[in-house]
Amino acid sequence: MTDPTTDPATTGRTARTAQETAVPVRGGELAVSRWPGAGRPVIALHGITANGRSFASLAAALGEETPLYAPDLRGRARSAALPGPYGLAAHTEDVIALLDHLGEERVVLVGHSMGAFAAALTAARHPDRIAGAVLVDGGVGFPAPAGTDVDELLEAVIGPAMRRLSMTFPDREAYRAFFREHPALAPHWNDDVRAHIDRDLVGREPELRSSCVLEAVRADGADVLADPETLDAARTAASAGVPVTLLWAERGMLDEPRGLYDEGRLAAAGLGPGAGSGVTVRCVPGANHYSVLLAPGATAAIRTALEALRAA
Repeated sequence: MTDPTTDPATTGRTARTAQETAVPVRGGELAVSRWPGAGRPVIALHGITANGRSFASLAAALGEETPLYAPDLRGRARSAALPGPYGLAAHTEDVIALLDHLGEERVVLVGHSMGAFAAALTAARHPDRIAGAVLVDGGVGFPAPAGTDVDELLEAVIGPAMRRLSMTFPDREAYRAFFREHPALAPHWNDDVRAHIDRDLVGREPELRSSCVLEAVRADGADVLADPETLDAARTAASAGVPVTLLWAERGMLDEPRGLYDEGRLAAAGLGPGAGSGVTVRCVPGANHYSVLLAPGATAAIRTALEALRAA
């Protein structure tokens, strides 16, 4: 069930063009961006309010020899109409449905931010189907302090993103301008980023809005922040024999000097060098939470990690 139409959501760095594929899943069809290539495919899972086109720069870095499939996850972009229940378990089911649709017994996953947690959970639940997972600035969780209110934690961590979902914009340029002001994203603005942002918009002028379903975002966020199985999924997958690599960005979500991870927190969680967790951990110097998918040096680091897993 494919649509052969193409979308030139690429930059001058590559001739690769994303195509559209629709995959049957629970409740309808999952929209998937596909960059064709030869050999074993890679499946890419995006962040909590993103969509599959966030991986266009990575597709360019991987080159034509690597097929890359990046779904709009349930509740986002062209998969927004898919029904609940939501949560990371739903994404896991959809990933396996995509593998079955492609006729692939085992694939390598890459996930960014929330998508990294979905990748880790898929690997933990289906180690026989996942040949390896690269977790990009996400996928390894730290339990919240006892007594923490999950709703308050959601507001603190993704409150700004959730509020954006209720905003309206008069036209596409206004939505683009909103993102061009983001301190972590603005320096890396290009045609790929613009196409990713445009894909998120739904509605009609002058009341355009994000496609993301608030209920889906809340469910995924709650799993990332408080679900024990999700928080430990990377370690579980590694203990089941799935090679897992965490690539963490040195800088944060607003390009602040400290990112989501640091050597101290990772070491305390038993994920530092020599810890024996089975999870390979590497820092991506200079990258922030968003540029880790956009800057050439960062995408090269992801490519290297993926190539190592695909060659294994």
